[in-house]
Amino acid sequence: MEQGTIIKVSGPLVVAEGMNEAKMYDVVRVSEKRLIGEVIELRGDQASIQVYEETGGLGPGEPVFSTGEPLSVELGPGLIRSIYDGIQRPLNVIREEVGDYITRGVDVPALNREKKWAFQPSSLKAGDEVSAGDILGTVQETPTVVHKILVPPGLQGVVEEIKGGEFTVEETVARIKTDSRVVEVNMLQRWPVRKERPYREKISPDIPLITGQRVVDAFFPVAKGGTACVPGPFGSGKTVLQHALAKWCDAQIIIYCGCGERGNEMTDVLMEFPELDDPRTGDKLINRTVMVANTSNMPVAAREASIYTAITIAEYFRDMGYSVALMADSTSRWAEAMREMSGRLEEMPGEEGYPAYLPTRAAQFYERAGRVKCLGSDSREGALSVIGAVSPPGGDLSDPVVQATLKVVQVFWSLEDWLAYERHFPAINWLSSYSLYIDNLEEYFRKEVAEDWADMRKGALKILQQEAELKEIARLVGVDALSPQDRLTLDTAKSLREDFLHQNAFHEVDTYTSFAKQYRMLRAIILFHNQAQKAFQEGMEFKKLASLPVKEEIARMKYIPEDKIQTFDQLEEKVKAQMMDN
Repeated sequence: MEQGTIIKVSGPLVVAEGMNEAKMYDVVRVSEKRLIGEVIELRGDQASIQVYEETGGLGPGEPVFSTGEPLSVELGPGLIRSIYDGIQRPLNVIREEVGDYITRGVDVPALNREKKWAFQPSSLKAGDEVSAGDILGTVQETPTVVHKILVPPGLQGVVEEIKGGEFTVEETVARIKTDSRVVEVNMLQRWPVRKERPYREKISPDIPLITGQRVVDAFFPVAKGGTACVPGPFGSGKTVLQHALAKWCDAQIIIYCGCGERGNEMTDVLMEFPELDDPRTGDKLINRTVMVANTSNMPVAAREASIYTAITIAEYFRDMGYSVALMADSTSRWAEAMREMSGRLEEMPGEEGYPAYLPTRAAQFYERAGRVKCLGSDSREGALSVIGAVSPPGGDLSDPVVQATLKVVQVFWSLEDWLAYERHFPAINWLSSYSLYIDNLEEYFRKEVAEDWADMRKGALKILQQEAELKEIARLVGVDALSPQDRLTLDTAKSLREDFLHQNAFHEVDTYTSFAKQYRMLRAIILFHNQAQKAFQEGMEFKKLASLPVKEEIARMKYIPEDKIQTFDQLEEKVKAQMMDN
């Protein structure tokens, strides 16, 4: 190990001299306490190091040891159900060893080295040729997740031996002969967090990530392999929305990254997920979840690493052919950690003190999402969807982090505090949000949901936009002065807002809505609107329309269980019958 000497300590930034052999992003051990750090700047023989642990008590003259390796994560069986800090230290294991508080310099492997896993070899046998990404075998990691053991990236050769049985992650399960040597392959891979994992090719994201949240799925959908941004002020429901997406989206693996958020929010996830039944498998949701927790009371520099740790783990499961969803809450705290380190490095600040490379780093992070053809001889596809929350000060969408994010993501869900104060959740503004995946997903919706889904969506959004215009007029002249047609538009828009878009995340039925039910709900509201327009032409008064009994049934249709969806046929018949009777 090369050794340098500390000459300066400034919070999480440590400067060491005598680091001639160091390279950018090398991991170093700082002082005799062996605190984990990473080289982020080199000037001559001096290295600037961001330390991922508390630096109190460090001083000039103490040693720095270079490992010569980049910051990497351990990948293999044992990831699922784990909760890691920003640099992949297992918090549950650390708690058992040293108590409730993380001791400085504690060094615990990310994956259990003693636990044996039942490895089931694939159909490969001695003499078969393999290349990177080929499946060597599988491990039943949890009742929900089959962990596929892959030939590591960069390795190609002929299988000399492959065997099944009970193995630890470090024991050899296969031997592969290359041109120059024989490589012993185990179930443990290491991968640098700042380097994107390879794949064969990216493919068009044309399948929606079904979330069960009506405002998302119906109006502003995100594709599998897509990117979405959720900016909003304090109290607008970002975390609850992230939790709902993690619980109900149809991804097979969930990676939840709490980056700089309050500890109680991660506590909610930790307490709720082990108890929550997974609607996709019937098992517990925690059995397909990995958590990365770097809360606001943890060292600030580790927030910067936590995002990369989470997305590297997500890429690993994507390479197995799974659909993976990464929830990052919140990227603002990640950017603030970058700003703090940039300031201590005395770099020229950009807008609002953020470093000039903020947009580049945001783009590098979000561009690791995508739907891909994985490496390997089979034709499996994987998808990595990234949904990042942003917490701009005061909800100001001109914040540099929001703007840098919006330049690269394809979906924008604009959370508004005024909607939250009106108790409308999810508090996504239907007038300012957008999805650029609509055209990609139109064919899927036409085939899998309904032929007229796109037209109904456009019609509903048009009514909501007309409502915003009519509200201005109604404030000046009063609602009673409006024509019956305009009053109907306001009434339908109210129904769309309250009966369709408003959703209770804590109601056992309303918390999740399938596409089939969403379509029937939207069709019932639009049918009522169209039938009312015909009734007006035949002389029906608006007052009579507003008192129809079927309106109350439409208001309660969100509570109809999924297995009683045929009830919507009766509801539509009632709409037609009551319109004709009046």
